[in-house]
Amino acid sequence: MAGPTVLAFGGNALLLDPHNPATQERTAAAFARAVRMLMDRGEGMVLVHGNGPQVGMILLRIEATKDCIPPETLDIMVAETQGSIGYLLCRSMRNEIPEREIAALLTQVLVDPDDPGFASPFKPVGPYYAMEEAEGLVKSQGWRMLETAGKGWRRVVPSPRPQEIIELHTIMDAVGHGHLIIAGGGGGIPVIRDECGGLHGIEAVIDKDLTACKLAMATRAERFVILTDVPHVSTGFGSTSERRIGRMKASRARRLLAQGEFPPGSMGPKVEAAAIFAERTDLSALITNIELLERALGGKAGTWIDP
Repeated sequence: MAGPTVLAFGGNALLLDPHNPATQERTAAAFARAVRMLMDRGEGMVLVHGNGPQVGMILLRIEATKDCIPPETLDIMVAETQGSIGYLLCRSMRNEIPEREIAALLTQVLVDPDDPGFASPFKPVGPYYAMEEAEGLVKSQGWRMLETAGKGWRRVVPSPRPQEIIELHTIMDAVGHGHLIIAGGGGGIPVIRDECGGLHGIEAVIDKDLTACKLAMATRAERFVILTDVPHVSTGFGSTSERRIGRMKASRARRLLAQGEFPPGSMGPKVEAAAIFAERTDLSALITNIELLERALGGKAGTWIDP
């Protein structure tokens, strides 16, 4: 049997309209058809979803009920979205691929409490606030806030790098039997280990592309695919000098990352994850969108990052 496939995609791809959560069901069905395309060879598969807008919706509910219900911590929110998104995906996958065993796994991911990400939070979460509200939250909650021009202020939280996937043995066992498992959702539930080996949740969010890369390497994946909302990676994105990249070596990807070509909050982690996979496995990774996936697998679209 061929090695497994690891497929990562963002929460924005599922929740196209935050004001209409029902769109998640229709999008999940489209993803199920894409997964069937990737599973035709009979190998196992790991699906890693993002959860940014879904956590944002929870934070909006918390904001609306803050005077009567205690707020939840970020690790609990990640666990909640792993459950809700996992359910939607499992149901859609079973409807589209009834012959395969499919399950969603609550996945904890170990992070280092001394990770530099804790000292310099940069990952925005939740709603936008006016400056006066933001200043009040800094004083009352100790939050760090970041302004987005024309939109307002948002809370920024630590985004430490994934160190260890706690449920890795279960994931490897499932893909080894040719099953599809949804794991590492939202980058994983962030946990730290105390001096006695016990696990504790921590206020952070982990980049799902880096977690997916770690899963791809650990499961000896033959294919690592990252689906996003653009058809390919570009230089000069959004400018008159924008140029599509069809293929590039991991070394060039590293240079462009160092030059700040790919923003850390969007394409940066995807390119970095693909480059790490290519460097450490001697295999290529693909970045594209769901609409062009079939053509991209044939080398006619998307961006391939090569060893």
